[in-house]
Amino acid sequence: MRRPVDFSRRAWRAAIHGLSLRKTPRYRMDRRALLLLAVTLSTSAFAGGPAAPPTSRTDLTPQDQARVLAVTRPTSDFTKPEPFELMQGGAGTSRKDVDRDAFSQSSANITFEEEGTFKLGNALFRKNWVSSPSSTQASDGLGPLFNERACQNCHLKDGRGRPPEGDAGSTSMFLRLARDASSAEERAALADHKLLSFPDPVYGAQLQDLAVPGLKGEGRVRVVYTEEKVTLGDGTVVALRKPSYSVENLGYGPLDPRTTLSPRLTPPMIGLGLIEQIAPVDILARADPDDRDGDGISGRPNIVRDALSGKITLGRFGWKAQTASIRQQAVDAFAGDIGISTPEMPKHWGDCTEAEKDCLAMPNGVQQRLGTAEAPPPVVDLVTFYSQNLAVPARRDIGTQQVLAGKKQFYQMGCISCHTPKFVTMRGTPNKAQAFQLIWPYSDFLLHDMGEGLADGQRVGEASGSEWRTPPLWGIGLTATVNGNAFYLHDGRARTLAEAVLWHGGEGEKARDRFAGAAAADRDALIKFLESL
Repeated sequence: MRRPVDFSRRAWRAAIHGLSLRKTPRYRMDRRALLLLAVTLSTSAFAGGPAAPPTSRTDLTPQDQARVLAVTRPTSDFTKPEPFELMQGGAGTSRKDVDRDAFSQSSANITFEEEGTFKLGNALFRKNWVSSPSSTQASDGLGPLFNERACQNCHLKDGRGRPPEGDAGSTSMFLRLARDASSAEERAALADHKLLSFPDPVYGAQLQDLAVPGLKGEGRVRVVYTEEKVTLGDGTVVALRKPSYSVENLGYGPLDPRTTLSPRLTPPMIGLGLIEQIAPVDILARADPDDRDGDGISGRPNIVRDALSGKITLGRFGWKAQTASIRQQAVDAFAGDIGISTPEMPKHWGDCTEAEKDCLAMPNGVQQRLGTAEAPPPVVDLVTFYSQNLAVPARRDIGTQQVLAGKKQFYQMGCISCHTPKFVTMRGTPNKAQAFQLIWPYSDFLLHDMGEGLADGQRVGEASGSEWRTPPLWGIGLTATVNGNAFYLHDGRARTLAEAVLWHGGEGEKARDRFAGAAAADRDALIKFLESL
């Protein structure tokens, strides 16, 4: 069995050689959120009264804590690659040839037996579910309303989805439907983290455009783009496309006038298991909700109630950091996207509401001999394991002069204020493959106000209508290779990485303005750096 990398003193000295000695990040988070987290997070558990939360990791010795702080400090040396930078997913990084399957490789450091489990999970991830009743009972239970028949059909090649373009459908982008609280009782439910938002009374939490035979879909998303021209500092003109969303052919009457539409592109699946094992205290240490340091960056955590355990915890997955774990993400997708029930979420009719009586009258796919849900426990176990162990590809061209120059620009423009380069995962993880790994996701996993240009007006938990979780950047340079297209941001409006940067507003405005005002050679170098990730 191959063991994950466990840094020796010698390796740590090599890793930290030449790193700048910036002051240790201080623990910056409002007390209310800290107290909510204190009793639930494994790294922040307290006995007795409301003691101050720890500012260092309880899974590490003081010596290891010092090493972690040293190795994760941002570099100031851009003359050469940093140690271990090539392996941006730690020991699990995939070194296989870069092609359309670059996001579909298993973590390089899982065992031979786990490789078999990964392959079984892959088969279920690709499995097409069928409508009830069916002779293929193990695949029975699709919908009745749904967005796709298989996980892989939305997460194309385990990569990024696409917005509706020409004849292409919208199945890898869907609309979240939600409204904010409208009563004291509803506001109390949000404050207690019992709910993230309130669904449309007829159409539920998301728009399902497809349906099983004998039933009509809920409607089709319509997107209309208008162009906005941006003139850069050197006179270059870039056309940005601004989307407007509506729903055509509503099948069950009008939407509630309070319902907001939030388009969500399916994100890449790589590195999720590593993200899950970042110590919560390391994420919270980067939060600065009141911008006490005055840098204009006010990252906030989305504190959520884990639907599976019922505990208050840190959200770290999803476009608004609304999901606490990969398993929860999987069961949410089974129910909402495919209409398949699981033991954790026994919604046999998926997202059908009481107002959609024809949907609720359709048969479900529960087979008592297989269990009380359409997807019995082994299915969820295998899909979760698969999702936790999709490898991050190795970096490319990290030592070229242009990429190093672009990395310097990325740092100096302030991009790392949100796109935190490095973390070291926890010790004692459920799977040793994710334990104590130096990883390079380029995200702080916090919420940031990105301005009105990117706002969807939809609150999700503690995330406001203009806040988004910083998305990880690892693998972003392989988007076109894997998916055959290049659409970025939460709704795919950006067709190039430069457009994605220029859409940054709010807390990202200063970095955007520095990019827009830079010389063409510096902008090109920054894009080359992103393409190397």
